Amino acid sequence: MNFTAYNTIVVKEIYRFLRIWPQTLLPPAISTALYFLIFGKLIGDRIGTISGASYMDYIVPGVILMSVINQSYSNVVSSFYSTKFQHNIEELLVAPVSNVVILAGYITGGILRGLLVGFVVAFIAMLFSEVVVQNVSIALLIALMTATMFSLAGFINAQLAESFDAISLIPNFVLTPLSYLGGVFYSVSMLPSVWQIISMGNPILYMVNAFRFGFIGVTDVDIQLAFMMTGGFIVVMTIFSLFLLHKGTGLKQ
Repeated sequence: MNFTAYNTIVVKEIYRFLRIWPQTLLPPAISTALYFLIFGKLIGDRIGTISGASYMDYIVPGVILMSVINQSYSNVVSSFYSTKFQHNIEELLVAPVSNVVILAGYITGGILRGLLVGFVVAFIAMLFSEVVVQNVSIALLIALMTATMFSLAGFINAQLAESFDAISLIPNFVLTPLSYLGGVFYSVSMLPSVWQIISMGNPILYMVNAFRFGFIGVTDVDIQLAFMMTGGFIVVMTIFSLFLLHKGTGLKQ
């Protein structure tokens, strides 16, 4: 029963974002092309190299991971909140389906959309750059962990949100600033010492640099610390998500 329920949720989630692919897959591709055209070509040629890599090659991993973050988060927060808003979640709550299965189903959907968009963005990047992935296993693992973490963040936000406006607050006022200040378009070593210290408190900085290390072998942070931090966030957020489901926070009126 649990596998059937899990499979049903995952298939529903996949169908949901593929059915509206012009809204889920096309915009990231267009945004990516603009990033690489404006930052990589027009501005990058004037910047030169960072840590021995061309500016275009340097920003490719960050732009890919930024898309993974946004899409995995958006998929879960919008899908689960819509289910809650339409009271469809009540059918799952009364069914003989464990909270672990419910969480796993939605998180898997977010991960798949995030990684799919990541591959689309990577394909677009190859049209502008000739970067060769140095360590595929590290790149794939940190991308998977990042998608998992932000899918969980979207799930938590959807449970706590009381309106559609509330689910847009985190992307606009938290994710976007943290992403742009997470070393996507620059090296932390280029910042004044005070801002370098402040930047070290940004978890996205560690994920971006770990992903960049997998791509071009360049990083501003310790890779083991990046994996430990990301894994820690996943564990804590999973426990908190299950706690909210068990309590019915935001679900049981």
